[in-house]
Amino acid sequence: MDPVTGAVAGAACAAGAVLAAPLALGAAGFTSAGVAAGSIAAKVMSAAAVANGGGVASGSVVALFQSIGAAGVSGAAGAAVTGAGAAVGWLASFVR
Repeated sequence: MDPVTGAVAGAACAAGAVLAAPLALGAAGFTSAGVAAGSIAAKVMSAAAVANGGGVASGSVVALFQSIGAAGVSGAAGAAVTGAGAAVGWLASFVR
């Protein structure tokens, strides 16, 4: 694969991941209305709260997932992930 094709493929995969993340998190129970009762998200949140002494820590993975489930991925985060994917794709084009 030539470097340009690798960069384009990497960017496309990263953009797809950015678009799919809110959908996948929503399906797991991280919704705009909060964590859905009885969902995978509820089980993860419960485990995180128990491990943290009763509450979910600000900045934790659970808090991040709920934020993405509620509001989606920010433009800056999307651009960063897309750029990183392009860089990985470009570097991968040198591996044979």
